[in-house]
Amino acid sequence: MEAARSLGMSYFQAMRYVIFPQAFRNILPALGNEFIALLKDSSLLSVIAIAELTRVGKQIYSTTFNAWTPLLGVAMFYLLMTIPLSRLVNYAQKRLGGHEFA
Repeated sequence: MEAARSLGMSYFQAMRYVIFPQAFRNILPALGNEFIALLKDSSLLSVIAIAELTRVGKQIYSTTFNAWTPLLGVAMFYLLMTIPLSRLVNYAQKRLGGHEFA
């Protein structure tokens, strides 16, 4: 901040061009992990009576008595949702010059 201010930038310019890009690069891995965890924890919504993926899988299981097929389908669907999200975060992090994470 001091270097940006000494170059004649205003407070908002310093925040926009110096501080925020560095901060975003540092928080991107944690932010990506949080999005993925939020996606996987969406099964907690079934407690609030919102029909969602895991609950539907359990309903199919209870009517057909076939546990493997619906639950493997649910697992594959969650996998198909989280892999692109994690790759997107990795791409954004590479693009910003940070280190790759798993």
